[in-house]
Amino acid sequence: MSEILQSERQGRVLRVTLHRPEKRNALNAALCRELVEVFENANLDPSIGAILLMGSGKAFCAGMDISEISAGTNDEIAEANEKLFTIGARLDIPLIAAVDGGAFGGGVGLLANCHIVLASERAEFGLTEIRLGLWPFLIYRTVTAAIGERRATELSLTGRIIDAREAREIGIVHQVIPNFAVTAMGIAESVANFSPTAVRKGLGFVRETRDIDWKMAGEIGRRTRNEVFAAADFQEGLRAFLEKRSPKWPSIA
Repeated sequence: MSEILQSERQGRVLRVTLHRPEKRNALNAALCRELVEVFENANLDPSIGAILLMGSGKAFCAGMDISEISAGTNDEIAEANEKLFTIGARLDIPLIAAVDGGAFGGGVGLLANCHIVLASERAEFGLTEIRLGLWPFLIYRTVTAAIGERRATELSLTGRIIDAREAREIGIVHQVIPNFAVTAMGIAESVANFSPTAVRKGLGFVRETRDIDWKMAGEIGRRTRNEVFAAADFQEGLRAFLEKRSPKWPSIA
């Protein structure tokens, strides 16, 4: 097990925990690389239905590890960041984040790559780079895709910290949950146990139709739906619905 990143299987959920509590789980190049490797390996494992990402200690992720920056390492850090902050566009299984504590800078960029973001009532968020005389360059595209350009720009310009309620209102967070640890794992388990065929085809459709015209997206949608119609999972799902029972997906390893 890595000293800076922990992973544990719970059924079809892979729970991944950022483990640099003394640094508030700040993202150094090594942690970025390990995260990408774990996510990509999980994506290839048919026995994993979802990834649940958490942080150890009092913070989810404080963003970039400032102590690592020097003239000699900037390119290395930028490359590691770029691979991590575009990971959401390459995954075919759900990436779910559970945030308890602060998520700032690159931490928000990491959340913007997640398909579902859950937060405790004490969670806080901010694009705080401007306080250091910096701009969130490498995460800006992903954050903008998640919450819109005007919101992303305002947060980047002010560097202000927002609570979980406001983060939900603007789209960084999907749900604020009081019974945090239990509810987060329950949601991850539920998502992980849906049809792998439907989930992978659905996320592939989202990726393939991003930024293309409606007509072409409609054609891709019809083609992909027909593929799902013909799949064994859908046939089982239909039978289970008619028979009023829980489905047993053939594609689950």
